[in-house]
Amino acid sequence: MHPEFDEQDLALLHALQIAPRVSWAQAARVLGSTATTLAHRWQRLREAGLAWVTAHPGRRSSTTTVAFLELDVSPAEREQVIAALCADPRAATVEEAAGGRDLLVTALLPDRDALTRFALDDLPRIGGVRRVDTRLATAMHWEGSLWRLDALDREQQARLREAVPVADVRPAVPLPDEYWPLVEALTADGRRSAADLARLTGRNPATVRRQVSRLLSSGVLSFRCEVAHLRSRWPVVCTWFAHVPPADLDRTVQSLVTLPELRLCASVSGDSNLMFTLWTASPAELVRVERLLSGKLPWLRLRESVLELRTRKRMGWVLDARGCSTGQVVVPGGPGLAADRHAQFRSA
Repeated sequence: MHPEFDEQDLALLHALQIAPRVSWAQAARVLGSTATTLAHRWQRLREAGLAWVTAHPGRRSSTTTVAFLELDVSPAEREQVIAALCADPRAATVEEAAGGRDLLVTALLPDRDALTRFALDDLPRIGGVRRVDTRLATAMHWEGSLWRLDALDREQQARLREAVPVADVRPAVPLPDEYWPLVEALTADGRRSAADLARLTGRNPATVRRQVSRLLSSGVLSFRCEVAHLRSRWPVVCTWFAHVPPADLDRTVQSLVTLPELRLCASVSGDSNLMFTLWTASPAELVRVERLLSGKLPWLRLRESVLELRTRKRMGWVLDARGCSTGQVVVPGGPGLAADRHAQFRSA
């Protein structure tokens, strides 16, 4: 265990994974601490770049196009390519990888046309990019906001879930443009209060409180508490590409989501029609997982595994060599997700 996280840190982080915007007073009652202690602990973790709360397009942004791109780049121009991707809001996550490709990029775009322009026109124009392969996500089954640490007991987890707003189930309408400054502010700090947001945007506090309440209950934004994974109990990241017979997809996903290490699971275009990413404790765990899947899911054909060497950007947050936040944030997708009417929002 790396020294940056002690058991109290892990408990706090687990609590914020479940309820990212829970008040310190509520969290203190669940964790047996005080609001002041938790606030100071969180400030220390955040300032060190070890943890952060952010927001990004959520599951109700159903028309947002998600794609996974594999890039080969010239070694001499690798850093320039990475810098360009980290500055591009369309590239939500950028990872350096081993095994047949140099970079893995998770892209969020407003529609298929925008994906075509990004993959076929814009990326090849970046000096040093030699090849771009694209896998379109046809369904997202699991993503990073659902990944959890294992520091709290079931009762504590249940009490924290009660603090999470229930998403509205009414039909969604496009996110109004005037909400975008709030989205940007919450991406940079998902725990900002309505009063903080009012000061940042220069808006009426009552108006901001109403708008934030609607945002939180709409499900259009997904909030997550991220950790510097190299400092967690699961520092090894690996992505598998697999083939699943369509008739077996549902039971395959149901089985995969029981893995505590699962960070991502998506159906994708191509012969390898399923990809999933795990955070594991050691390289030996990768072998154990493959043996487990082979015995439990005999119809699953693992075609390829890709070891992530370094994450340079995760859901808009630029990271340093240790996987810690640098404080630089590029809002994933950019305002086009709102302006092009592809970020969903409930009616008033």
